[in-house]
Amino acid sequence: MSARRNVLLIVVDQWRADFVPALGAGFLRTPNLDRLCRAGVTFRNHVTTAVPCGPARASLLTGLYLMNHRAVQNTVPLDARHANLGKALRLIGYDPALIGYTTTTPDPRTTGPKDPRFTTLGDLMDGFRSVGAFEPSMDGYFGWLAQKGYTLPERRQDVWLPEGEDAVPGATDRPARLPAHLTDSAYFTERALTYLKGKGEKPWFLHLGYYRPHPPFVAAAPYHAMYRPEDMPRPIRAESPEAEGRQHPMLGYYLEKIRQASFFERAEGYAASMEAAEIQQMRATYAGMISEVDDQLGQVFAHLDATGQWDNTLIIFTSDHGEQLGDHHLLGKLGYYDESFRIPLVIKDPDAPEQAGRIEDGFTESVDVMPTILGWLGGTAPRACDGRSLLPLLHGTRPADWRTHLTYEYDFRDIFYSQPETGLGLGMDECSLMVVQDARWKYVHFAALPPLLFDLEADPHQFTNLAEDPAHAPVRAMMAERALSHRLRHAERTLTHFRATPEGLEARS
Repeated sequence: MSARRNVLLIVVDQWRADFVPALGAGFLRTPNLDRLCRAGVTFRNHVTTAVPCGPARASLLTGLYLMNHRAVQNTVPLDARHANLGKALRLIGYDPALIGYTTTTPDPRTTGPKDPRFTTLGDLMDGFRSVGAFEPSMDGYFGWLAQKGYTLPERRQDVWLPEGEDAVPGATDRPARLPAHLTDSAYFTERALTYLKGKGEKPWFLHLGYYRPHPPFVAAAPYHAMYRPEDMPRPIRAESPEAEGRQHPMLGYYLEKIRQASFFERAEGYAASMEAAEIQQMRATYAGMISEVDDQLGQVFAHLDATGQWDNTLIIFTSDHGEQLGDHHLLGKLGYYDESFRIPLVIKDPDAPEQAGRIEDGFTESVDVMPTILGWLGGTAPRACDGRSLLPLLHGTRPADWRTHLTYEYDFRDIFYSQPETGLGLGMDECSLMVVQDARWKYVHFAALPPLLFDLEADPHQFTNLAEDPAHAPVRAMMAERALSHRLRHAERTLTHFRATPEGLEARS
């Protein structure tokens, strides 16, 4: 293999793990993702350690758990003191390019309250160099549309309405008003190819982000009609939203508050009121959006083939988080269900061609991506990093001390577009949960609400809460101890390996 080492980190948005053909989604057509899975290792038990977008991307790009980076919700600032992948790559001689977004709100101590970045959902994380911005406010994409000659509507988001003046908002059986060559997915791909074709012989790192299959759930032709609703997997849910909501107060709150307008431009009504046929059509549209992204990735992969770079590029494919997609009567990414937290991870390591096509069952987390990339490039992850390099797993060896459970967190304090804290009558710093999950048990600990315990063997879809069952008290205690031990082991430790001595400063490894 050439000494030149390139990294392509592909981060899609809201793509859940069970919509990956290599993991069983045989109803999908994704030939380019399939190729990547055949050439690399696909991780079966991979989760994001936080949702939604901002917290998830903060964990992915800093290698820190939510409990440590504390960018706990969209719009909550990320502390400038934290290292991140972009900053770490600069230390080893890379100029980290970014296409897309990171949904990062800046540290207010580094600027002032009138900074325009505080009027948007998020901006770009320090350390990266944008070569194809989407945030803030999607200006980069809308400007590209105008430059292409497309007449933007007065309300720019109306580009994502279904085609036809008589179209009912949310009618995802119709194509989007935008043609396929002008979608945001096409924009990101054009930006990527422009960057890659300009690199010459220098090694590169590219964070290639795609907005899809994130809502609005509407697909350009021909992707809108690529899948039949009746061929989509049926949602997993209780007989009614009311029955579902009895499981937990937080779940009940979201079932009553999530509106369809957050997922379909100008739609009305609540997500929990969607009929079965509407959900199936939404899923078919979601699958079409996935196939569109896959076709766009095919153009990027073709460039790597044509320039001889496929064989010396570390390619990582992942998502920031999943999507409920009607499961448990929910839309979006929230709470404690697997559909929100289990995400794809596929890694093609040119140094391990003998592992091509393998499925890895070990427990992996989004915080592992940063140390993996740095390790592959010969760098070192910051001491504070909570993740572990996946390079041993990519070479077919799982360390004896590898993690025995998954952990993830969710913070549901009030932000400008959602007020669960107020609705549940909690304090701002009481609105948090942590999940500890192994092959058999899933335990959900809340700061100020009742816990949950599920037996995943008997109840894989988590309908029966055993937390108050006396017969399961020992299991609940065991899982709670795991959660506490996890937090103790991963408490902030940037400087804890230093100590003063009579001879001066000492650093332990």
